[in-house]
Amino acid sequence: MDFGICFKGIVSPDRARALVKKAEAGGFTHCWFYDSHILWRDCYAAIAMCMEHTTKMRFGPCVTNPGVRDWSVAASMFASLALQSKGRFDIGLGRGDSSMRVMGKRPVTLAKLAEFAQKVKVMTRGEEAEYPDCPNPVKFSWTKNYDIPVWIAAYGPKALATAGKHGDGVILQLAEPSLIKWLADQARAATQSAGKELSNFKVMAAAPAFFGSKKVCFEATKWFPAMVGNHVADIVERYGSDSDQIPASLTAYIEGRKGYDYSKHGQSDNPYLDFITPEIVESFCILGSPADHIDKLRALEAAGVTQFNIYLDNGNEESIIDTYVNKILPKFHKE
Repeated sequence: MDFGICFKGIVSPDRARALVKKAEAGGFTHCWFYDSHILWRDCYAAIAMCMEHTTKMRFGPCVTNPGVRDWSVAASMFASLALQSKGRFDIGLGRGDSSMRVMGKRPVTLAKLAEFAQKVKVMTRGEEAEYPDCPNPVKFSWTKNYDIPVWIAAYGPKALATAGKHGDGVILQLAEPSLIKWLADQARAATQSAGKELSNFKVMAAAPAFFGSKKVCFEATKWFPAMVGNHVADIVERYGSDSDQIPASLTAYIEGRKGYDYSKHGQSDNPYLDFITPEIVESFCILGSPADHIDKLRALEAAGVTQFNIYLDNGNEESIIDTYVNKILPKFHKE
């Protein structure tokens, strides 16, 4: 299993550089940044900065979306970052939950997401691409043959099928092994149906990790199930709360949800957290002692997870990285 870290654009540049260097030296393979340009600082400036202070770690947005930039602008930026890092750049891609809604816009359709993934791959390889609202074909003469890995964030059946068919991996914002397996199996089935090599398809579990007592961990990470609840609410609206396409364990916890403040996205002071219980937090995150973390990571690995991406949004970032480096990553490194 690979291990990654993920930042919001609120971490100071000095701390970001230090944390990324510490993580890479300790064996973390990936670093991701939220891409929500209204809520936080632009992630691509931070990615470029951190690339200059690392040599092996891969970087990418977790997640960007097709709705906030012209597609050639996005592809040019991705290809440029891949070039200057010698190929250490991936894309995490979604429909645009926070970055679109905070502007009063709706997330893009899955069809547009799939088209964006395909067109960006074509442009970053240096091939000619046509896309909506651009009357002339686009081709970059300066990039050659970089096949950019695309991870697609998904929960619902159609989004999971899109991830399997059009992505190189799926991002699942959860750390509950049985749900991860149920979701990942659907994406893998779509991968097989599309005639793609299943062994190349990656599965990321992205969630907070925290050490301490249950009470301490709950207070630090209760924002996360509320953030996940936005996506689940969209799925329930589409499929219904009693649909056999959605596990009851995924939908039941949002029954008491009353709303969500996107200006407080991913924060513990969001006013709409009353429906979150300690049991849900423990289910969705990785919490407790190092031994507790190892046990849950083993279960996630058995469920098919190929990367655990730690959302570093709770404080104690240096300590979390150090504990993973010293007590957890050695248990998962291949001989």
